[in-house]
Amino acid sequence: MRRHFLVPGIAFMIALPLASQVSERPKAEALVKEGFAFMKANGKAAFISEVMKATGKFHAKPGNPLYLFVYDMNGVVLAHGAEANLLGLNRLNVKDPDGKQYVKEFIAIGQAKGSGWVDYKRMNPEDKKIEHKTSFILAVEGVLIGCGIYK
Repeated sequence: MRRHFLVPGIAFMIALPLASQVSERPKAEALVKEGFAFMKANGKAAFISEVMKATGKFHAKPGNPLYLFVYDMNGVVLAHGAEANLLGLNRLNVKDPDGKQYVKEFIAIGQAKGSGWVDYKRMNPEDKKIEHKTSFILAVEGVLIGCGIYK
């Protein structure tokens, strides 16, 4: 009798993280669009300030790991809602552990499609492990606005 529960139990344990990642995608996309609306209503400088402000609506907070990051079209970090130390750095040639230049892909997706998802690997600040990540990127008014989720 126990064997009948083993396979569904394993399938559930595998599917649960995938389901939670899928459910976070719309939230990430919505946050990016909210950021764009804020920028459009308040200007680019106010938007960047809001992303950088620790109490800002686009900054990472305990219990809510979603935040925005903003790059120019040359790969320079204009704002980052979790890692202020990246501000002003040109990350165009940064590679993930597999050698993928994901910032270049952010730019390519933005230029070709206007928006889209980019998969790469990055250290998860919560557990300090390299994990799969996907980010939604929107290219508007000369900047890339993004929000990523760990898979």
